[in-house]
Amino acid sequence: MRAHIDVSEIEAQTKIRAKYLRALENEEWGLLPGPTFVKSFLRTYAQALGLDAKSLVEEYRLNHEGPGESPLEPIVSTPHRPGRPRSSGPARPGRARTAGRPGSEQSSSRGFLIAVGVIGVVIVALVILLIAGGGGSGTTTPTTSAVSTTVRRHGTRTAHHSAPAAGSASADIVALSLKASSLVYVCLIGDGGRKLIPGTELAAGESTPTYHAKRFEITLGNSAVTMYIDGRPRTVAPSSQAIGYSLTKARGRQSLAPGELPTCQ
Repeated sequence: MRAHIDVSEIEAQTKIRAKYLRALENEEWGLLPGPTFVKSFLRTYAQALGLDAKSLVEEYRLNHEGPGESPLEPIVSTPHRPGRPRSSGPARPGRARTAGRPGSEQSSSRGFLIAVGVIGVVIVALVILLIAGGGGSGTTTPTTSAVSTTVRRHGTRTAHHSAPAAGSASADIVALSLKASSLVYVCLIGDGGRKLIPGTELAAGESTPTYHAKRFEITLGNSAVTMYIDGRPRTVAPSSQAIGYSLTKARGRQSLAPGELPTCQ
């Protein structure tokens, strides 16, 4: 606080989660993974703040570390004195089997030391992983939360944008069908100038299939027809001459001037 350093800055520098840093500050040791990690966190935190890391770790070890959590002491074998039994206690199972084998006890001690060394290496590796990887997740956790928040905050917007992207074609497509109430001439042009109804006459009561396109242009010989645009019926205004429309999703149905009417010739 005196250095005006925010917890998030130390979190980014040390790769130790903010909740663990606060636990160190408040001496809430139960919130930390274990004594090994506490000492590693104390050492890293102290170095980041320019404090005496060794004295902090030693103070924690003396005041808060239990007897069973102290480091393992190396095993020192007692030299054998001639004429004196190696052990004054009762024979243990297994010693009888190795009594006649020279160097068997030394092999057992060596194997135990190797096992202790392997355990020590594993503990060191776990500490490194926690600081570099697990501690790094402390920085990525807010990022992940921020990303999750961003996803939650913009998830609806993303869904709205992605839906048209996935179905952008369907969003712009117009469905059109016709039903004649009397004999009527029809020329229907779809996307790319494709002639869907190539200038034919529909008889009274005759219906067309439903066509789909982003843009239609249609010429009608008279108004004796009902246009079904996206399922909604639309009548045609009476006219003494040919009638033309352009149909799009954005602009709907728009009348065409006489010189703009499509032809199917």
